Amino acid sequence: MYQVLLELGPLKIYGYGLALVTAFYVDYFILQRELKRLKYDPALATEIVFWAAVGGILGAKIYYLLENFSAVVADPAGIIFSGFGLVFFGGLIGGTLGVTVVLWRNKLDWLTFSDIVAPLLILGYAIGRSGCFLNGCCYGIETNLPWGLHFPNLPNGMHVHPTQLYEFSAGLVIFFILWKKRKTIKRTGELFFTYFILAGTERFLIEFIRINPKYLFGLTGAQLFGLLLILTGAIFLKWPMGKEYGTHQD
Repeated sequence: MYQVLLELGPLKIYGYGLALVTAFYVDYFILQRELKRLKYDPALATEIVFWAAVGGILGAKIYYLLENFSAVVADPAGIIFSGFGLVFFGGLIGGTLGVTVVLWRNKLDWLTFSDIVAPLLILGYAIGRSGCFLNGCCYGIETNLPWGLHFPNLPNGMHVHPTQLYEFSAGLVIFFILWKKRKTIKRTGELFFTYFILAGTERFLIEFIRINPKYLFGLTGAQLFGLLLILTGAIFLKWPMGKEYGTHQD
């Protein structure tokens, strides 16, 4: 694919890195506008996105290292300091912790802001998947379908599901669903837990055509985490804990 998009002497611009940077900047600009619309200080966008990025990248890397512990033991420096190996669910946990600290320091309601950032989480994920496509990683199982693709590290003639593009498309659809719904939610946390269900379902289904280790009941770690998201979202939508909004979020 296009691991290196541009090379100028010692300077290299990697497709995956550019996608990550793009994801954070797009989310930043949208978040800034949303905060203005909702009468919050738009300067909070910088702090939220920065700590979401720091926590998200650290969490994504730690999750990957735990999931690939045998490879870490075999080559600790090579795996730990490599440019690859970021797992979304670890990033979700780490990013949530980072943003939680920001909200606590600024005495802001956690559930209210979880609704504000919910559409941005899936949008950032979708853009990140485009980086996986450029990097030639995170593809699916072998397929004979006409849109199957060959990646450089595969045997000659082997075509696989471009699951990165499937997830990119699914992520955009979920983003627009949440974006449209954001002005009609009735309780704080409603949009965030809807995101849990939609994102968890998307990842659970895509794993059936991904190549990942299976841990329990023939399910991958991502599928188990996806089921946890779905269950958590369903519980909190059925028995909400958030406060009622006075009006729709216009």
